Amino acid sequence: MQTRNKFLDDMAQLMTNAMGVAQGAREEAENAMKSLIDRWLADRDFVTREEFDAVRAMAQKAREENAALEARIAALEEKIAGK
Repeated sequence: MQTRNKFLDDMAQLMTNAMGVAQGAREEAENAMKSLIDRWLADRDFVTREEFDAVRAMAQKAREENAALEARIAALEEKIAGK
């Protein structure tokens, strides 16, 4: 026949409750940190990947057009210098 020790049962229950409280505190801290980071990022002027890619494509097109115009100007200057 086994006898149960009330003290040990109470200590086990206390430890179980303490672990639950610690888990809840950890989750609360994680949520607070995520919220803080989200607010910090929202205050910055970061762009989305789509916006970045769009501007990058526009810059590439502008560089290509600039190179084409430089070639045209050089050809026109040669034509003028040849007269």
